[in-house]
Amino acid sequence: MHKSWKPILSQAYDALDVGYRDFLENSTKYFPKFDHIFNAFSLPKEKTKYILFGQDPYPRKESAIGYAFIDGAVKNIFGTHGLSKEVNRATSLRNFIKSCLVAENLISSSATKEEIAKLDTKDFITSIWELKDNFLASGVLLLNMSLVFESKEKSSYHTKMWRPFIVSLLQQLRGEKIELVLFGNISKEVDKLGFDFVSHRFEHPYNLSFITNHKVHHLFSPMKLLYK
Repeated sequence: MHKSWKPILSQAYDALDVGYRDFLENSTKYFPKFDHIFNAFSLPKEKTKYILFGQDPYPRKESAIGYAFIDGAVKNIFGTHGLSKEVNRATSLRNFIKSCLVAENLISSSATKEEIAKLDTKDFITSIWELKDNFLASGVLLLNMSLVFESKEKSSYHTKMWRPFIVSLLQQLRGEKIELVLFGNISKEVDKLGFDFVSHRFEHPYNLSFITNHKVHHLFSPMKLLYK
């Protein structure tokens, strides 16, 4: 984590249940590993403009790297015939990238693979790590409601156990010029916490309607996330 977050995260971490902290510090049953669960806070606090909330880490060790929405198993974004196979398998990521391309008027709203295959990608980023870096450069902190994944059956449990951390974090950020980006049911979970941050609420990116949502375009298009 960046040093600017240390006082805030220390207080937020102390808000967790003592037994749960012991689990986090000593168990090897979850991922990402303890040393990586706060990776999202590598973005300096003073440069944070948005907090994008995901649900919980990807349910695969190679995918869960401590940043919401960034799948560590995806190496290349584009392939020889449009989007890479890894991206095409990751529905939400695929639709997000298509949304960026539609917003730039580079492809039509139908976002066909044939259109994408014809794109000149020389000015585009090539890796998922560059996408992560572009999010951070645009001031977007990529955080999950639960910072660890153990099993599908325990996802709701871990989200519940991390809630005091999220509450403490947002309490300490009141008054800061930070806005929230909420996909799908995440907005309902954050609303229950009772904070009044400026929020951008969209359908989850796995919905096809996300590709053509003009409000999505309005927020993300100026960030130029797909460009080097």
